[in-house]
Amino acid sequence: MADLGQPIRILSIDDHAILREGIGALIANQKDMQLVAEGGTGREAIDLFRLYKPDVALLDLALPDMNGIDAILRIREEFPAARIIVLTTFRGDVQALRSLKAGAYGYLLKTMIRKELVETIRAVHRGEKRIPPEISSEIAAFAADDPLTAREIEVLQCVARGSANKIVADNLKISEDTVKAHMRSILSKLSANDRTHAVMIATRRGFLDFER
Repeated sequence: MADLGQPIRILSIDDHAILREGIGALIANQKDMQLVAEGGTGREAIDLFRLYKPDVALLDLALPDMNGIDAILRIREEFPAARIIVLTTFRGDVQALRSLKAGAYGYLLKTMIRKELVETIRAVHRGEKRIPPEISSEIAAFAADDPLTAREIEVLQCVARGSANKIVADNLKISEDTVKAHMRSILSKLSANDRTHAVMIATRRGFLDFER
């Protein structure tokens, strides 16, 4: 971590160059911050963190080669004290909770970057956790709910692509009755009216569309 009085050294990872430029401009205007490196893939996130050992890393969840959660886990495995802020378009409680469990210190929506990023970086550098109130309330709202299992998510991903139960069964090499049982469980857990409603809820909360 940075020495007292030295600028906060920051790594920025996002596959959109325009966003990285905007972040770079914000950081350049702060006397207590320095952008030491930037990249656009999960592999670069790991390699650049290893090379520069930044005080704070900014990391997108949707990267072209791996999801951001995996990158966080890999970095934290090697650097347990790593302080990482997730910058994302995902508003759902599932994505936020997974990020925090993986070891992220902050979770910031990209629409909030201009107003919130600088103070979030300072807070995380101090060792504080930072999550937007609307994301915190989402997490709290569903805290007591049973999460979807990995298999249920696989079933729902197939359904989201428009597959009928028989196709889902063939794809996952399970019986059609098992698919129907999974769907009943999914509808119950998500309080969904039907398959389409379940897909909509699961997408909004972040169960689906996790990887590119």
